Amino acid sequence: MLPRLATRLAGAALRLPPVRPGRVRVTRDIPLRVRDGVVLRTDHYAPARSDAPTVLIRTPYGRGGPLRLLGRLLAARGQHAVIQSCRGTGGSGGTFAPLVHERDDGADTLDWLRRQPWWSGAFGTFGVSYQGFAQWALAADAADELRAMVAVVTASATRDSTYAGESFALDTVLTWAELLHGQTEPWLARQRELKRGQPRLAAALAHLPLAEADRVATGVPVPFFQEWLRHHTPDAEYWRTRIFADRVARVRAPVAMVTGWHDIFLPAQLDDHANLRAAGARPRLVIGPWTHGSPGLFVAALREGLGWLDEHLGGRPAPPRAPVRLHVGGPGGGWRDLPDWPPPAVETAWHLHAGGELAARPPTSAPPDEIRYDPADPTPSLGGPLLVAQRAGRVDNWPVEARPDVLTYTSAPLRRPVEVIGPVRAEIHVRSELAHLDVFVRLCDVDTRGRSWNVCDGLVRVAPGRFPVDASGVLRVPVPLWPTAYRFAAGHRLRVQVAGGAHPRWARNPGTGAPLGAAVTLRAGRRQIMHDPAHPSALLLPIIHSGSQQPPR
Repeated sequence: MLPRLATRLAGAALRLPPVRPGRVRVTRDIPLRVRDGVVLRTDHYAPARSDAPTVLIRTPYGRGGPLRLLGRLLAARGQHAVIQSCRGTGGSGGTFAPLVHERDDGADTLDWLRRQPWWSGAFGTFGVSYQGFAQWALAADAADELRAMVAVVTASATRDSTYAGESFALDTVLTWAELLHGQTEPWLARQRELKRGQPRLAAALAHLPLAEADRVATGVPVPFFQEWLRHHTPDAEYWRTRIFADRVARVRAPVAMVTGWHDIFLPAQLDDHANLRAAGARPRLVIGPWTHGSPGLFVAALREGLGWLDEHLGGRPAPPRAPVRLHVGGPGGGWRDLPDWPPPAVETAWHLHAGGELAARPPTSAPPDEIRYDPADPTPSLGGPLLVAQRAGRVDNWPVEARPDVLTYTSAPLRRPVEVIGPVRAEIHVRSELAHLDVFVRLCDVDTRGRSWNVCDGLVRVAPGRFPVDASGVLRVPVPLWPTAYRFAAGHRLRVQVAGGAHPRWARNPGTGAPLGAAVTLRAGRRQIMHDPAHPSALLLPIIHSGSQQPPR
């Protein structure tokens, strides 16, 4: 009775379409044996009606907590819920090796489902973060049996998120490695470490060489962390079987995508959306004001995902949905429905000028600005897309903007609102005394009180030969930033930060070209940011033109 009541209350809290909750029968720890003999522990939540469709969730994070609630919600709504622990996690046999076994293990699980007496011939998948990678690994092979997918803060390819800008997403990767290891520790020991603020992880993020950082964080070597330090070049054969982007276009099931503007996988997830659209599919896309671990994201994912599965797997009628629903940040923003992503926009250049000015007019002749980046005192990252929700998202950037190794360029107060929706990029012309460097660019909204709130950002690693150099030794570095939807209010100002790094979100650039995991020698260096007619450094914004929202001249 209590589980049924909790299920009913959860459905009401999520504002799900009402159903009469039926009896749910739960079978835990089913030993599902895959092709190499490894046993994967699996839970089955069975609805009252046996010939119902199935929802498969494969996870490395255990089968308890929110997943138990989700299993009951699915079964109460008339679907079999099958929740399985990936190998090496949650009591399953074998060793967890990210992305290596998910395609085969998923296929073997699907084969097991086909042999069950309650199998109806149709299934869907649901997954958050790594659970979503496991979905994409299986999706193209499932053919017509796969009737719906719900992919939440996830993507089919992890390589470009791991090495965003061809740097290394140190905070995300090492924090995730520590989180996975923490699942194996005794509960009390884990709670003590969390209460202390994870000092071992903090020490590891600051440690060099990076090849020792996993031991500092966890006390043991983490094989995948070591592998990812070694296999970081774009053409690494290692990643060929670990990414599934080339299979996305073969997926015919309706796909719902839920993500946040400050999610670590947002650019990659939008690449999946573009691939589906190019293949003729009409996925549903929801982007909210969330980070990877926002509580609001979890609620939205359940509401959106269960409704999607009800419609496409359960055959329940659903209210009309726009293909794209997104939250526009900033004063006067809010939720918008759109026919597609990205919407039509006019790309407008906001140029860097002398004296720290940012303006839509072209630059005039002026000497460059100069900063000195010292990897021994790396420019810190502050907020933005991070794995841990408590440190992620929008923050006031004054502590980092006060540093001498950060340049800022600020517009005049806006005479009218400026609305930006779509991909954002920068072109920074830089001359450096070191051949190895990083270029970090961040867009901020400066409010009427002078607080500088981060909107989106990006970083690119520069190495010899990667970008052309002109006769004066200046590099033109294209920097893709995270996409955004944001409304800059009248009276607010746009601000662009330019820096030489954002540590530990990205691994610091040692300035030497040493291998990623081995660098210990650190070289500081000066670089000049150019802003003259021959080198017009600029931020390029997709501005939505609509009545009073024309950009200022």
